[in-house]
Amino acid sequence: MGKAIVFVMGLTIFLFGVVAYGQEDSPVAGQSMISLLVILGVFGAVFYFLLIRPQRKRQAKHNELVKELKRGDKIVSAGGIYGEIESISETSIVVTVEDGSKLRFAKSSIVNKRAK
Repeated sequence: MGKAIVFVMGLTIFLFGVVAYGQEDSPVAGQSMISLLVILGVFGAVFYFLLIRPQRKRQAKHNELVKELKRGDKIVSAGGIYGEIESISETSIVVTVEDGSKLRFAKSSIVNKRAK
């Protein structure tokens, strides 16, 4: 993530330098508008492929994991709690932990399913 931000900032500085360099003695305003639109298009593509698309893939993978959960599956929560699913409702899951205690979690807080 940090590399992507540094890349985008470097690209921004480079492209704005190109636009500023090209505007020294050019009376044509249409060319600067076109170059600005090209720069905005490049930034949109960079943000989409480096930030938005990977997040959507992770979200789809998590939604698939939550949809496939069933009673008896061993899971890990976002807080690092290991347990076995006792029951599943619309928005939450009841998990039995090692000492026999039962905890209720939001479905979105389940991050991994372990092998039995």
